[in-house]
Amino acid sequence: MHRPLLGVVGVTAVAIIALSACVSTSTPSNTENICQIFDEKRSWYRSAARSERKWGIPISIMMAVIYKESSFRATVRPPREKILGFIPGKRKSSSLGYSQAKEETWNDYIQATKNRTASRTNFADSIDFVGWYLNRAVRHLGVAPSNTEALYASYHVGLSGYQSGAWRDSSTIRNSIATFQRQVQRYERQIRTCTVRNRGLFR
Repeated sequence: MHRPLLGVVGVTAVAIIALSACVSTSTPSNTENICQIFDEKRSWYRSAARSERKWGIPISIMMAVIYKESSFRATVRPPREKILGFIPGKRKSSSLGYSQAKEETWNDYIQATKNRTASRTNFADSIDFVGWYLNRAVRHLGVAPSNTEALYASYHVGLSGYQSGAWRDSSTIRNSIATFQRQVQRYERQIRTCTVRNRGLFR
């Protein structure tokens, strides 16, 4: 007599879990406003603050990287190349998720941090990756944690690519850096006044 009830409970539990997963990976309604992002995604602020303390990279910079790389989309990948103009081919790279980390670099992160369960589609893991990578740039390239040009250039072309200096001659990369810098400035202005409804200041 009780089996149908247990079945309903089981189905309900699965539905709740599925709904929670959908909510946690959904894109914020206004990615231009860091206050609204954190108001919608309370756990994201905690993850960002933890990464800032751990790696010494400002929240505004790490969030601007994710904004620029994926627009806060959890499962985004590079488009596939077209064969004969219409047949889907290989993707241009193995980049995936919030941080658009490539598989090889993500594996380096896992090995360095011992975070064996890290996923590129998980926000907390992704922003920790961004902090880790930019911290490497600070240490290996000798740039300041506030040097947004150097940090995003190194993230975009890699540490060795940054050192080669060839990126300076690319108008595409220079424009990407300028867009990134404007987003950092926007987030910096906003986060100084952020509040969570009914919970007081973030910081």
